[in-house]
Amino acid sequence: MAESLEELEARMTALRGAVRGALRARDKAALARSRSELRAAEAAWHTVLGVAPDTHPAAPDPAQAVPIREQAVPVREQVHRALALLGAPASPKLISSVHEAFFHGPLVVPQLAALRRDEERAALAQGSAGAVAQARRYHICAALTHDRLAPARGLLALSTWPLERRVLGPLGPRTDFLTHAGRLAEHAERLRVSGCAPSESGGRLLRRFALNIPGAHEDEHEEPEPGRIIAAVRTEAAMHGAADDRQRTETAARARAQLSSAQQLFGVATLGVVRRGTEA
Repeated sequence: MAESLEELEARMTALRGAVRGALRARDKAALARSRSELRAAEAAWHTVLGVAPDTHPAAPDPAQAVPIREQAVPVREQVHRALALLGAPASPKLISSVHEAFFHGPLVVPQLAALRRDEERAALAQGSAGAVAQARRYHICAALTHDRLAPARGLLALSTWPLERRVLGPLGPRTDFLTHAGRLAEHAERLRVSGCAPSESGGRLLRRFALNIPGAHEDEHEEPEPGRIIAAVRTEAAMHGAADDRQRTETAARARAQLSSAQQLFGVATLGVVRRGTEA
């Protein structure tokens, strides 16, 4: 059975840890084996994602803990995999923290805000979201507010998510927070099972989430237990799930009826934005 995107990412993280361990131990045979397995996992990851792998003419430098190939991944793709892991709209700051914790270093937050604007300009240049979809398999787009169907301030999303996951009702911020926590805890658990513990920054990130969920974590000085976080997330999500689903379904239906395809990705301009554009 083919591995899912999340399973491949967990295996890639474990293999990168194996590469670093082999480098520290100066074990050339283990280093070559781990790198070969990592390249195969990366190729499979790109296949599942549906994008061409990045290439680099130079061979990896053994002195570096992160392969050059990984460093060449475009920012757009890095944002995509962080959002794919989170599973719900997120702020540039959180996206950067997730990438630092579970991938390879933080992302530049102002650059992520500019990325969404670039994605919207590219979509508008193509004339419609459908035309753009033929050229791009996904967009870094916006979450939409439930009242005005405007882009939610400071939140990025993936165009491949159904509209119901990209609209925010009154309960949306909390349910998305729970989604983030549950997805990160599940990823941390997969890492643990594969024998690769989350990084120190990953532990801090999980702790921040867990301390804001009843029953998920009590002692801020101890490492959070992914299984306990997952259970606590499910308990609270069950309290809000039905109401939140209903609100999202109603908002998504209204968006489909009122917005063009491109507006369903990036929202409608608010009055303030229109005035600034006119004055410019």
